[in-house]
Amino acid sequence: MDEKRLTIQQKLYALILCAIVFMMVYNFAAWYTSRLTNVPSFVFDFEKYVPFILWSIIPYMTSGIFFCLVFFFCQNKEQLKVLTQRMLFVTVVAGICFLLFPLKFSLPKPEVNSFILGYSFQFLKVFDSPFNQAPSLHIAYAFIFWSVFRNLKRGRTLIMFWLILLGISTLTTYQHHFIDIVTGSILAHLSFIIFPYQKNDFLYRNFHVANLYFLSGWIIILAATLVDRFYGNIGLVLLWSAVMILLIGYHYQKNNIFFLKNKTGDIPWLKKIFYFPYLFMYHIFWKFLRKNRMPVEVIPGLYISSRPDHESLKGFQIDKTTIVYDLSAEMEEPTIIKDKVNYYSFPFLDIGTLDIQETQKLISVITEHYQQLPPDGKILMHCTMGFTRSSVIGILVIKNILSLPLTEAITMMKTHNKHAMIHTYLEDFLKKF
Repeated sequence: MDEKRLTIQQKLYALILCAIVFMMVYNFAAWYTSRLTNVPSFVFDFEKYVPFILWSIIPYMTSGIFFCLVFFFCQNKEQLKVLTQRMLFVTVVAGICFLLFPLKFSLPKPEVNSFILGYSFQFLKVFDSPFNQAPSLHIAYAFIFWSVFRNLKRGRTLIMFWLILLGISTLTTYQHHFIDIVTGSILAHLSFIIFPYQKNDFLYRNFHVANLYFLSGWIIILAATLVDRFYGNIGLVLLWSAVMILLIGYHYQKNNIFFLKNKTGDIPWLKKIFYFPYLFMYHIFWKFLRKNRMPVEVIPGLYISSRPDHESLKGFQIDKTTIVYDLSAEMEEPTIIKDKVNYYSFPFLDIGTLDIQETQKLISVITEHYQQLPPDGKILMHCTMGFTRSSVIGILVIKNILSLPLTEAITMMKTHNKHAMIHTYLEDFLKKF
C-alpha cells in the first residue's frame, strides 16, 4: 500500500484529537475567565459603526461544520499531519492567550425576533463564551480551513467567499471585536510559518515567502490600530505599509513576476509611489549588502553580478555588442545600461519559485545569443544582490552551453562567484533540467 495514502480512520483520529483538545482548552479558559471579578474589553472607536446583521449568524455557525469536514479533504499524510499540527497549535496558543490576557465582548446585542435564526443566537448564548476573544479561533481556523480547501478543483471559489463571510460574521453577529480578528489572523499565519506544507518542495517556495509577508502585514495592521487608539491618527499611516505588504504576499502566491516592472523593465510612477517603502528597502539592501559588485566572468564572454551601478561599470566596457539580462523584479535598470546595450528584462521574484517553462525559455534565449556573440561581445546576467537568481540561471546556462553535468556546472559557478547561494531546494529545482 502507498505510504502516502490516507484512510478514513486516520482522518477521523485527527478530527477527534483536535476536537477533544479544542473542547478542553476552550471550555477551561471560559470557565477560568468567568470566575474572574473583572474582565476588561478592548474596543476601537470605529467599531460602533459595525452593523448587526441578523443573517450573518448562518456563516458564523458553519465554522463547526468546516472543522469536522476539513480533515476528510486532506489528500495525503503530510497534508493531514500539517493540518493537525496547525489546528492544535492555534488552539493551544489561543487558550494560553485567553488565560493570560482575558477579554470579553462588550457591545449589547440587539433583540433577535426571528423564529428560526433566534435558535442559533440562543445556542451561542448558552454554549459560546463571551470571554474567549483574542485571538479569534473562528478567524484562525478559517485561514487554516482555506489552506486545505484551496486545493479543490470544484467549489473552490464558493468556499473562499463563504469563509470570507464567516470571517466578517464574527463582527456582524457581535461575537468578536476587531482586535480579535487581527490577532486571529496573526496566529493563523504564524502556524503556517512554523508548520509549512511541502517545506522542501521548490514549487511551494512562494507560499512560504508569501506567509512571511502576510504575517508582517497583519502585525503592522495591529500596530497601526493600536497607535491610532493611543496616539492619534498618525498610526493610520502604517496602514499604507500593511496593505502594500499584504499585496506583495498575494503577488508571491500567484508568482506574479510583473507586479512591479512592466515588460520593458520599467516601474510605472504610480507603483513607485505606492510601493515606495518596499523599493526603498531593496535599494538599501542593494546599496550596502551586496558583495559581488563587479561583474565576474564565469565562462568566456558570460558574466554574473549584482545590479550594476556607474562605479561597477567603469572597468566593464559596454556597447551595443553587450547583452544584459536583468533578472531583478524589484529594481529598475540604470539608464546608462539601457541606453548603451541590448537590454532584456526577465524578472524573477526574490527567494521565490522560478517557473520551469519560463526558465527553460530564458536559458534557450541566452544560449542562442551566446553562440551568436561577436569576438568582442559579452553577456551580463544580474539580479538585485547577485547571490541566487543570477547564479541559478548562470548554472543552467553553463550546463547548456558546455554540455556539463549539473554538479560540474554548480562547481564552476561557485568557483568563479564565491557569493553564489545554492540552497538544497534550489539544487532540487536544478535537477529538473
